[in-house]
Amino acid sequence: MTRRFPPSRARLLWLVAIGFFMQTLDATIVNTALPAMAADLRESPLRMQSVVVAYSVAMAMLIPASGWIADCVGMRRAFFGAIVAFVLGSVLCALSPTLDFLVAARVLQGLGGALLLPVGRLVILRTFPREEFLEAISFVAIPGLVGPLIGPTLGGWLVQVASWHWIFLINVPVGLIGLAATLRFMAPDGAAAAGRFDLAGYAMLAFGMVALSLGLDGLSGLGLRQAGVVLLMVFGLASLAAYWLHAARVPQPLFSPRLFDIPSMRIGLLGNLFARLGSGSMPFLVPLMFQVGLGYSPLYAGLMMLPVAIAGMAVKRAATPLISRLGYRRVLVGNTLAVALMMASFALMTPDQPLALRIVQLVLFGLVNSLQFTAMNTVTLKDLDQGTASSGNSLLSMVQMLAMGMGVAAAGAALGAYSEAFGSGQAQTLHAFQATFASMGLLTLAATFIFAQLAPDARPGTPGTDLEM
Repeated sequence: MTRRFPPSRARLLWLVAIGFFMQTLDATIVNTALPAMAADLRESPLRMQSVVVAYSVAMAMLIPASGWIADCVGMRRAFFGAIVAFVLGSVLCALSPTLDFLVAARVLQGLGGALLLPVGRLVILRTFPREEFLEAISFVAIPGLVGPLIGPTLGGWLVQVASWHWIFLINVPVGLIGLAATLRFMAPDGAAAAGRFDLAGYAMLAFGMVALSLGLDGLSGLGLRQAGVVLLMVFGLASLAAYWLHAARVPQPLFSPRLFDIPSMRIGLLGNLFARLGSGSMPFLVPLMFQVGLGYSPLYAGLMMLPVAIAGMAVKRAATPLISRLGYRRVLVGNTLAVALMMASFALMTPDQPLALRIVQLVLFGLVNSLQFTAMNTVTLKDLDQGTASSGNSLLSMVQMLAMGMGVAAAGAALGAYSEAFGSGQAQTLHAFQATFASMGLLTLAATFIFAQLAPDARPGTPGTDLEM
């Protein structure tokens, strides 16, 4: 694909693709290593969700400021700094002596990862002419699909043949190559004319996201008392509400409330949030259950995630024709129900389950989950015009990462509560996992009420006026 581009542009594409690959790989590679980390750090494997939550919430927190940062310091410096933060965070993760240290290092790693894709996309936007932009972005997206495909298996293999530290240390040589390539192939650029940054709005939004995520995580992982959890949740919700009141009265907010005047945008965003609260927990729960609940090795747990990823990639081609034929409402309401049922079906997994049946179950979940993401994302962005596309896409990215972190925190809280209720022991731990899967599947069903607000004839390419208010 890069043969169509001059060598200088092709090398720039590969550089951005490497950054995207690093970010998506590290979002999934850690899941199969959590039990090994817990054993080494003398923690319970059922209370390691904060390692995943910290990374996701840090990314969600910095995404709204990524464009402004790139304008202030220049795209080359921002991309270089993102790789430095990511690599430094990876090294600190590998050297972590305690869980708290590891969580702090994951925050730094997430802050670097939050800049890699938005700044890289901005580099391509300002380097490639409009007629080449779609092809360039499509090329960069390929490593983003490969990262989640190989992440769990690679993580399980590294834990089994070496140690969990290497899931972070492998970022170092890749990052050093990225730093050298940035200096060599990305043209120096000065700071652009950065617009006025809504610092007050950003502070409210960031605090609200962090407080809500910490509140959910505090139900199990942080050991906070009930009063502390309630305070975090209340202040988090109040901060988010204050942001939208603030955004309605300032001339240049981070995300304009006018985005919610677009029916498909507001339904898609809210649907994304509630649907991903459930499904976003699956990459965390499934490898953990295979190891802690069923007693399999890290490599086995990683290999069992391959059917999910392969099925997810296979269904992408069929997604658009299916949505065009049935419409967004039928697909999203029906498929959300299918996702919830498939998530709940993991409660039926036992050590005696035949391998073929287990693979079929994982494949079916991968199919409906991938279709869900495609339909949710496209319905959210389909009616944005040139003036709102960038802001709407950033808001969607932020909501996705926030929902993923909150979903893992909610799953960790449910798993911790069920573990206390069922007691200790291998059989009791498996029962706790089974109850958690059933609960997270039930939680996902809430999104069907939101997607049901779409008009029956809403399809790809239909105007926004076709959607019900």
